[in-house]
Amino acid sequence: MFNKLTLLAVTVMVTLQSVAAFNVIVPAGERRCFFESLEKNDNMHLTFQVGEGGHLDVDFWITDPNETLIDDATKGASGTFNHEAKINGKYEYCFSNAFSTVTDKTVGFNVFVAKPFRPDPTHKADPLENEIRELAAGIQEIRNEQEYTLARERTHRNTAESTNSRVVWWSLFQSGILFLVCVFQITYLKRFFEVKRVV
Repeated sequence: MFNKLTLLAVTVMVTLQSVAAFNVIVPAGERRCFFESLEKNDNMHLTFQVGEGGHLDVDFWITDPNETLIDDATKGASGTFNHEAKINGKYEYCFSNAFSTVTDKTVGFNVFVAKPFRPDPTHKADPLENEIRELAAGIQEIRNEQEYTLARERTHRNTAESTNSRVVWWSLFQSGILFLVCVFQITYLKRFFEVKRVV
């Protein structure tokens, strides 16, 4: 029994090839590209979220090893993309900030590559093994959603803090204007009631 569980745990670990979460700064007028080596029928799941900079938007695209466009998003703040590899090779995905001339963008993204399960013909399929494999895939989806939610929460928190800062400065500015208007009115009314004597 213990050997079966050990074998099952090793199988699940081998099945899930790689999961990666990154934050990258994309300077104004430039792009940042990354590669994933996929084999035929591998499934790549990618999510991204722009965390800081300008209008929180970037251009995004994925190309296959033949440089054929697979998917793209123009001026997107966030996105989720799934792709099943049709051919072996390096798949490129890029984040571009070429349309911006001043503002750098901070992009957080997660990449998950799942290798399809290829059963061993000499090994008898176990229903428990299949259930554990499904649970592992479900847990990975939950992890990806949590990372995406954390990135969104960070973006909304930054927006709230920025808005709060602007409200504080605007309130101080209004208080200063109100104080100056009060001083002006008091001196103006004081002069209005002064008695002027002719000598």
